[in-house]
Amino acid sequence: MTFKIQFIIFMLVTGNLLLAQKTTDPYNQNEELGKVRWLRDYDDAVALARKKNKDVLILFQEVPGCSTCRNYGHNVLSHPLMVEAIENSFVPLAIFNNKGGKDAQVLSKYKEPNWNNPVVRIVNSNGNDVINRIGNDYSALRLCKSMQQALTEKRRKIPEYINLLEQELSAKKTDKAYYKMSCFWSGEKQLGKLPTVLNTESGFINHSEVVEVTYDAKELTKKGLDAYAKSNGMTLVDNEQPYRSSPKDLHYYLQQTKFKYIPLTKLQQTKINSALGEGKATTHFLSPKQLKWFKKIKNNNNEVLLHANFVEAWTKKNE
Repeated sequence: MTFKIQFIIFMLVTGNLLLAQKTTDPYNQNEELGKVRWLRDYDDAVALARKKNKDVLILFQEVPGCSTCRNYGHNVLSHPLMVEAIENSFVPLAIFNNKGGKDAQVLSKYKEPNWNNPVVRIVNSNGNDVINRIGNDYSALRLCKSMQQALTEKRRKIPEYINLLEQELSAKKTDKAYYKMSCFWSGEKQLGKLPTVLNTESGFINHSEVVEVTYDAKELTKKGLDAYAKSNGMTLVDNEQPYRSSPKDLHYYLQQTKFKYIPLTKLQQTKINSALGEGKATTHFLSPKQLKWFKKIKNNNNEVLLHANFVEAWTKKNE
């Protein structure tokens, strides 16, 4: 290996180490910050954003803070896919609104109040707002939609896992329906590819193979779902009859692959299972960390995490 190559590797490694030293530690930080690894220096964040052609996602947060601040850390900034979106599509920067020094200077620059509830701004490498300031809305959905908008403004493709996250967060009114078919493996495949279907589950009603479908009732009518099922050779089943799930058949196509060894949300499971059954591409449904885990799996000695609690499985995988 030439000296030049060794030097480049050294600079890359030490550069990453220096950057890591300037960020917060998601495993040892105030709960108001969630599980995101934040930069704490505005100039560092802007410089990195310019280098990586990304925008800066600034969290103005009271640390330690009130219950609203703590809840934002728990409910919004700790969801694994939300963390993935913030860390991979943006340069995360945390500014404490109850501290002096450089934090106070940034607060003054953006005319943000002291001792305030969480505020998020997404700015470009010149420090200018890319989208409207996010304040007085402490929902994960608002932040997710704002990140999608910022990526669109930058003319960057929105990763599919972020779109799926937004879909799950948006589904406030869901309903279920049951359909009988000759084989529930193919039934899950067909029903799962509908954009408004959130989850499919194989099971039995009166010894008949059926698929339980959970769908977004605001985006898809029962009539429309019935028509689609009928066009694919399925029959509506009265859901007042006892239903029994069949775990060994649930997401059958997915169970035959190494996808079962990584944490997936229900929506990811449904879409990946359907794509596998159709012989279509699948890895674009994964976040960067999920894809990294997926590529590292070489054998069947890994723990099956399919259908486990998503957040718990993610935490366990990270350990």
